[in-house]
Amino acid sequence: MSYDEHLDRAMSKTESSGSAGRFSLPDPELRADGNFTLFENFQETLDRFGREEGSVMKYLQSELGTAASIDESGRLRLTGSFKQRRVREALDAYADEYVLCPDCGLPDTNLIEDGNTTYRQCEACGERTRAGS
Repeated sequence: MSYDEHLDRAMSKTESSGSAGRFSLPDPELRADGNFTLFENFQETLDRFGREEGSVMKYLQSELGTAASIDESGRLRLTGSFKQRRVREALDAYADEYVLCPDCGLPDTNLIEDGNTTYRQCEACGERTRAGS
């Protein structure tokens, strides 16, 4: 096999295992509870993001314009009524800003604090970018 054939083969495997194939979020399971909306599978979403609950909760509070807390079962309790579509849009925005590498598109990133700035460091390609921008 020539170098070009090896390269083409490697590139086709890389493309098929890229971010779309490896990273997917579960649909948020929401349930109304009086004046609150319970995000039933919040912990599963955190596991997919590989992020701390405080970071994601703070982002959702800001994006949805509401207060939130985590109950004893690990569910996120949002004040107010929210549709699945709106919560999903906020989660997708969080993934774009804090999880997915803007260079290679993979979710293999860690958040690194450097002074007052948070960076997203990609373990796959080495790219370091400012998180949230």
